[in-house]
Amino acid sequence: MQKQSIKDFYGRVLGYIQTEDDGRQKAFDWKGRLLGTYYPDRNTTNDFYGRVVFKGNAISSLIPTKFEDIK
Repeated sequence: MQKQSIKDFYGRVLGYIQTEDDGRQKAFDWKGRLLGTYYPDRNTTNDFYGRVVFKGNAISSLIPTKFEDIK
């Protein structure tokens, strides 16, 4: 399992992407709440409700890009 932090221009952590051993990737916000999951076998990115939101790997787009939006 590998965990990568996503930071803004000022170095503040916006969220994390965790890659599992089977290739699944999970996005978390800065508080550790699950935002969504990418399933490589289905090639879909799902939100935390399990709904398909993207076809393909768009896991990083689930993490907000501005720190003000995630307070």
